[in-house]
Amino acid sequence: MSHWREELKADPIPWLLEEDNPSVRYFTLRDLLARPADDPELLAAQKAIKTSQPVTEILQAQYPDGYWVKPGRGYSPKYRASVWQLIFLAQLGATRHQAIDRACCSVLEDSLLFEEALFSATKSATGAIICLNGNLIHAFTRLGYGGEERVRTVAQKLAERIASEGFKCRANAADRARRETWLPCAWGAVKALRAFASIPSPQRSPAIEEAIGRGVDLLFSRDLTVADYPSIRGVSPLWFKFGFPLGYTSDVLEAVDVLAQLGHGDDQRLQRAIQYVLAKQAEDGRWPLEHTLDRTWTKFGEKGKPSKWVTLRALKMLSRLR
Repeated sequence: MSHWREELKADPIPWLLEEDNPSVRYFTLRDLLARPADDPELLAAQKAIKTSQPVTEILQAQYPDGYWVKPGRGYSPKYRASVWQLIFLAQLGATRHQAIDRACCSVLEDSLLFEEALFSATKSATGAIICLNGNLIHAFTRLGYGGEERVRTVAQKLAERIASEGFKCRANAADRARRETWLPCAWGAVKALRAFASIPSPQRSPAIEEAIGRGVDLLFSRDLTVADYPSIRGVSPLWFKFGFPLGYTSDVLEAVDVLAQLGHGDDQRLQRAIQYVLAKQAEDGRWPLEHTLDRTWTKFGEKGKPSKWVTLRALKMLSRLR
C-alpha cells in the first residue's frame, strides 16, 4: 500500500502534529513524514516528551531508587508497579535520562530470574510468561538498552523457549500445574514478535529467526478478524477493541502491524484484517479509543472519543503495507 493516505476518509496528520501531545507529534514526524534525525521540529518534539503530562505523572510516582509502589519484583499491583512503567514510558517515546536509567536498573535487578535468564512476574519460573518478556525486551530496546548483555540474553532465551515449545502459556490452561494442558497464546505471540522485530535483522540469532517463523505461523493459522485461537476462555472481546497503552493484551491492529513490520504486509491473509481496521475510521480520518487501562498513574484518553494514539497506531500500520 504505497499510497496509504488514499485509504483515509480525511487527513488526520495536522491533528496528530498538534503540540499538545509531543509523543504523537514526534512519532508522526519520524515515522509517517520521515523527517531526518537532525530535523529541528523532530528534535524539539522529542525533547518535549520528557516534560509532557503522561511522562511527568509516571515519573512523579517513582521512588528515588528507581522502583514504583514497592521494591523487589515489579509486576504487582498491575499497571502501577515498575515493569508496567517501563512498558508505558517506552510506548510514550521517553528517552534515557537519570530517572529512566534508575527504572531500567531496578527492573533488571529485581524482575530478572538469573537462573532462567527471563523476566518473571513472580519469584519462580512459573511467572516467566511470554507476553511479559516480549513487552520488556521491546521496552528496553526502545529505551536504549537493547545492547545491554542481560537484555540480549533474555531475547535469546525467550527465542529458545519458543523454538522448543511454541507459545504455550500457563494462563491459558485447564490445569496450570500440568504443563501438557497449556495452550498457545496469540497475545504472547504478538508481544514476542514485536520484541524480535525491534532487533535489527543482522543481529537476530537462528533461534530468534525460528521463533519469528513460529509466531507468524501461529497468527496466520486463524483469520485475525475471527481470532479463534486455542483458548480455555474463548475469544477475548479486547482483541477487537483498539486501545492505548497496550499491556499484556493485544488486538487486531497490533497483530497486523507486527506482521507488516516483519515483511508480511502484502500477504493476502491480512486483507480482511486491514479492512477491519479501516472500517473503524471515522469520517474525519480519526480512530476512537475503544480500550484503555485502569489504575495507571496517568490517563491516556477517554474511551469512545477520537484518539491520537489509536489513529497513530493505525496510520503506522498502513504505512508499513506494500
